[in-house]
Amino acid sequence: MHWGIENSLHWRLDIAFREDESRIRKGNGAENLAILRHIALNLLEKEDTAKVGIKNKRLMAGWDDSYLEKVLAGLAS
Repeated sequence: MHWGIENSLHWRLDIAFREDESRIRKGNGAENLAILRHIALNLLEKEDTAKVGIKNKRLMAGWDDSYLEKVLAGLAS
């Protein structure tokens, strides 16, 4: 059961954030970005006004500042 949850989380991070392609290896950079990716994933999952996947929500937040503010505030209107 643990590996099913772990694999599911890793798959979502890889699809939405292309985590496997990250070239950050020095110092604490990889761990710091992993934490930020987890926070972003949680915020994007919590936002429920857009009925699209995590990857598309991430793209929408990059294109639309008002949607980004909604995601960051954790508001669902």
